[in-house]
Amino acid sequence: MSESTPSPTENTEPEHRKISWNDLIPFFKFKTLWPDDPSHPAQVAIRTYFLSLFLSLGPALLPVAVDLVTRSSSLKTHSSRFGRVLRRESGFAGFPFAITVAVGGGVAFKQFWEAVHIHHNDMPNDRDVQEQSAATSTFRRRAVLLIVDQVCSLIPNSTPSQKTFLSNVLSSAIALFLLQNIRQSKSGSHRPSPTFELALLFAVRATDAIMQHFLCMEAAWKARIFNLSANNSRELTGSKKLLLAAAEGDHKAKEWHQSTATWLDTVMFWAASARIMWCFFYQPHRLPPSYVKWISSLANLDKRLLDLLRVIRSKEWIYGYSSAHSHLLISYVKDRGYPSSWGDPQVLPAFGGADADVAWKTLGVPGRSGVGGLPCELLHSAVTTRWGLDNSCLINAGVRFSLGFIEAMALYLPVHFLPILLTRPRSILRRHHAIPALLAAIRSATFLSTFLSSYFFAVCFTRTLVLAKLFPWIPHDVWDGPYGCVLIGSLTCGWSVLIENARRRGEMALYVLPKALRASLPPNWIASNHTGARLAERIVFILSLASLLTFAVHEPHSLRGLSR
Repeated sequence: MSESTPSPTENTEPEHRKISWNDLIPFFKFKTLWPDDPSHPAQVAIRTYFLSLFLSLGPALLPVAVDLVTRSSSLKTHSSRFGRVLRRESGFAGFPFAITVAVGGGVAFKQFWEAVHIHHNDMPNDRDVQEQSAATSTFRRRAVLLIVDQVCSLIPNSTPSQKTFLSNVLSSAIALFLLQNIRQSKSGSHRPSPTFELALLFAVRATDAIMQHFLCMEAAWKARIFNLSANNSRELTGSKKLLLAAAEGDHKAKEWHQSTATWLDTVMFWAASARIMWCFFYQPHRLPPSYVKWISSLANLDKRLLDLLRVIRSKEWIYGYSSAHSHLLISYVKDRGYPSSWGDPQVLPAFGGADADVAWKTLGVPGRSGVGGLPCELLHSAVTTRWGLDNSCLINAGVRFSLGFIEAMALYLPVHFLPILLTRPRSILRRHHAIPALLAAIRSATFLSTFLSSYFFAVCFTRTLVLAKLFPWIPHDVWDGPYGCVLIGSLTCGWSVLIENARRRGEMALYVLPKALRASLPPNWIASNHTGARLAERIVFILSLASLLTFAVHEPHSLRGLSR
C-alpha cells in the first residue's frame, strides 16, 4: 500500500524540530517538584532555609532568653520582642530567606542552563529551517528560542564550574537585592550598609577558599615532582615499591600543605589581632560595638585610662605640662587609693634618669627608678591592689592570666561540650569523649588568657621594665603614645595563637579578619551614602558568595569551618 499524501492542513514539521515548553524546562513540571534527588532545587532550598534559620535565630534570641532568665522586663515585653525577632528573621528581609534564594536559586539556574543547552544542541543548524520554524511557531516558542540563542551564545564552551559560578552570580545578586532594598529603610543615611558585614565575611571566606585551592594545586605538583625524582634516582622494581614511593610523595606534599596553611593562618591572625587591639584603644568606633564590649570585659580596664591614652595620642595630655585634661586621672587615682599627685601630668617626670628618681622620691612612688611616665601601679589590675602586690609587673601579668583563664573556661566549656550534648548526650560520660573535650577547652582558655596577659606584660616591658630604661632620653609621651607600649602590646599578643591547634588557628584567623578589614577601611567608605563604596560592596558580595557556593559544589575540600 502506498503512503497517503499528507493533508495541506496537517503539520509536516519534522519531529526533531518540535520543541515544547515542557521539553525545554523539564524541572518545572509538577511531577518533578519534589523528586527523590537530594540535589534538586526544592530540597536544597528547604534544607538551606531551616539550617540558616536555626543559625540566625540562635544569636538573635539569646538576648531575649537572657532577659527572660534575669527577669529584667515583663512577660509581655518578652513576647513582643520574641515576635519581632521571629518576624524579622523568617520574613523576606531576613538572612535565612536571602541565603536560601542564593543557594537554591543557584541550583535552579544551573539546571535551567543545562536544559537550555541540551535542547539548543538538538536544534537544526539550517538557517532557512530555523527562520521558517520561527515564522510559523507561536509567540511563546519564538521567545524561548530567542532566549536559547542568546544564553547559549554567551559561553559556548563553558565548563561545569563556570556554569555553576554564573548561576550562583545570578542568585547571589537576587539575594543581595532582597537584603539591601528591603532593609535599607531601617538604616539611616550615615549608617553602614545592611550587607556590609556579610560582604566582608563572604570576601574573607572566599579568599581563603581560593588560597586553599592554590595550595592544593601546589601540593599536588610537589607530589608529582617528588615521585618523578624518586623514580629517576632509585631503581624501583615491583609495584609495591612504586606504591610506597608514591605514598611517601603524597605524605610529604600533604605535610607541606598543612604547614604552609598553618603558618599563613598564624600570620593572618597575628596581623588582624594587632590591628583590632590597636583600634580598641584608640579608634573603638571602627569595631563592632559588641566586640568592643567583649574586649572591655576581658581587659577589665577603667574607662578613664582609655580616655587618657586617647588624649595622649592627640597631645592634649603631655608629661610635665598642665592642660585642660590634667584632672582626667585625679578621680581614678583616688579611687585606687593613691595620692592624687600620681595622676597629675605637671609633676610626673617626662624622661627617665636621675631627675626622674628625684621626682619619684618626692611623690613617694617605689620601684620606678630610671624611668618616667605614669606609675605602673595605676595600670595594673585592681585585684593586685587589694592584695598589696600592685608594684610588681610580673605578678600583674600572672593575676591577669589567672582571671582571664577563669573567664575563658566559662566561655569555652560550652563551646566544646555543647556539640557533644546535642549530638551524643550519652557519650559525655565516657572518658574517651569527655577528656579530649575538657583538654580542648583548657587549651583554648590558655590561649585566650595568654593573649590577654602577654599584652599587659608587653606594655610593662616597654614602659617600665626594659625599653624605657635602655632609652631614658625618649619622652614617655612616646612610650605611652600610639606607637609605644600600646603598639608593642598589640604586636605581641597575637602570637599566643600558637598555643591552639592548626584547625583552630585557621578558624580564629577567619573570625578576626573581617573585623580587622572593617577597622582598616576609611570611615567614609563604610557610610552607606558613599556611591563608590556601595558599588564595590555589592560586587564583592555577589562574587564572593558565588565563589563560595561554587567551591561547595566542585571543590568542597577548599572550604574550612563554617564555610563547609
